[in-house]
Amino acid sequence: MKKASIIAVVFILLISFAGCGAHVSDTNGDDSMGGQGRREGEGDLAVIENSEEADALTDHVVTVQVDSEIEELEKGLSAVRYEGEDGFSAFLSEGGAKTDGEVVRFLADSFLAGNQGAFTMDTQAFGCSTFSVQNLEGGYFFGRNFDWNACNALILISYPEDGYASVSTVNQDFIRQGAGMAGSLLSDDMMVIAALYAPLDGMNEKGLCVSVNMIQDGSTISQSTGKRALTTTTAIRLLLNQAATVEEALELLSQYDLHASMNYMVHFAIADADGNSVAVEYIDNEMVVTETPVLTNFYLAEGEKQGIGTSQSHERFDILTETLTGKPSMTQAEVRDALDSVSKDNFGEFGRSPQGGMRPRGSSETDSECPIETTEWSIVFDQSALTATYYHRENYGNAYFFQITEE
Repeated sequence: MKKASIIAVVFILLISFAGCGAHVSDTNGDDSMGGQGRREGEGDLAVIENSEEADALTDHVVTVQVDSEIEELEKGLSAVRYEGEDGFSAFLSEGGAKTDGEVVRFLADSFLAGNQGAFTMDTQAFGCSTFSVQNLEGGYFFGRNFDWNACNALILISYPEDGYASVSTVNQDFIRQGAGMAGSLLSDDMMVIAALYAPLDGMNEKGLCVSVNMIQDGSTISQSTGKRALTTTTAIRLLLNQAATVEEALELLSQYDLHASMNYMVHFAIADADGNSVAVEYIDNEMVVTETPVLTNFYLAEGEKQGIGTSQSHERFDILTETLTGKPSMTQAEVRDALDSVSKDNFGEFGRSPQGGMRPRGSSETDSECPIETTEWSIVFDQSALTATYYHRENYGNAYFFQITEE
């Protein structure tokens, strides 16, 4: 990415937690080009071509090959590929960042010729669900739901010069240009650079998966031991770039002071390709690790905090735990169905409001009256095959396949 191509504007990065053209090919063999399209074969993202496997997963599968320009796959869902220097090693060597504002200042100095950006926060409560389960061949899947208002999601495939390749998901609505302008007005270059430092979940080429989930609690995370600092999403980027196993991830996190964005309490779900899965929580600014295959939005660590969180998060946890008890190993389609069972449409406590063309559940049509909050994306990460299967806005009959290829 050439620095000269980046438009120097002040931008606001909202790291809110609750929540390339792409060459696409569907399972009947018909090819189409999203947006303006790109040449077939560009990029390092492998395309899954086994239509029988795809048909077993869902009604309609789109395989995606991305390049360096953001391409809309459908309304509210886009994909992009970044290859090259992401600046993250330099970010860490300079001490990291205690606040999102410090992250933006680093990005401005490194990529925007010194034009200072500013972070603002507009955070609301969100619910997320994750679980780890063995597949029928002895490998492992990691499933993830991100529950949020209707938003613009970005699937980012990253091939850094100094780190592991990874796929991650970013809420583009958390990235804004100055003066309240929509993130869509940012150049692709600026959006992608900001997105590299704002992942909410992801998997790297070693099969290491990570997700951030919010806990509704008055406490926050602000460690102060003199170590280098990380914010919530830069911690995720650290693990995606550098950790191959849960053990390595925990060792990396212990080397940094974590500072939660907007003072919201969060915890991390981390799982590796060998089936190790943990929750990482911060109790009184001390990192506490609990082995668990399931994580939603309440504390799991033993002690006075245990169980604090929303009542619905307990319900989702119980549903997934019961599912895993009955099915200790699953197919990819069964992981999808488990995610569907805890998606927001099942609970119905939210009203309906215009959302700018968001689909009603399971439909390819748009509807001006849609849920205020939905499961914006669901992901099935195959930690052995290194594939990511995305379902958008609870339309579990339509999937987008991505695959990370090792160099």
